[in-house]
Amino acid sequence: MSALEGSFLGDLTPAEREELTARGRVREFDRGESLFVEGEDPGWVAVLLQGRVKACSYREFGGETLLAVRGPGALLGEVAAIDGLPRSATVTALEPVRALAVTADEFMAFLQVHGRISVLIMRMLCQRWRDADRKRVEFGMFDATGRVAQRLVELAERFGVPYDRRTGEAGGDSVQITLNLSQEELAGWVGASREAVSKALRTLRRHGWIETGRRRLIVHDLQALRRHAR
Repeated sequence: MSALEGSFLGDLTPAEREELTARGRVREFDRGESLFVEGEDPGWVAVLLQGRVKACSYREFGGETLLAVRGPGALLGEVAAIDGLPRSATVTALEPVRALAVTADEFMAFLQVHGRISVLIMRMLCQRWRDADRKRVEFGMFDATGRVAQRLVELAERFGVPYDRRTGEAGGDSVQITLNLSQEELAGWVGASREAVSKALRTLRRHGWIETGRRRLIVHDLQALRRHAR
């Protein structure tokens, strides 16, 4: 399966992709560098070509709420470009990133020419809203351990590669999550304190379902995590 399959860029035809590329320019960002900053004017949109980013909203009294993680092929900043309002989140590179930058005016002109792509964006936004609704329900139904299990399942499904626990190499029944999130970032994603997330990870390790190390997380029993997440 292509790494772009199921993404905005992957859903474009070759001709549409070529036209969009011609309307923008490629920019590079280092790990930790912000592509967008919450509250700023919507001057441009980004299409991720390489690397992964996190979208966060910062709390009034410190700390951040992690809203989403996006990978190659994702479209970023389209809502602000469409409604003309300030950015609703800060988008930061989790690793070195290459992105196609298209000005808001060029992006809107592109959509006016291609009505099919406007429908694709509508469907994508509906999926994001449904996902946000699902996560709000989770906050009321599950404790921190359940929410951590849910996010680990999502990370394993989106950013996991087979891992052999006996040899420590690729392949096997375990899943190594290739996206490096800190416990603070995971806490911001599940809406819990760092201490609660640390306790949840200890519980999941004690069951033998996961293994953690410095910037490393391996899922040994994905089915057990799924059952716990339900």
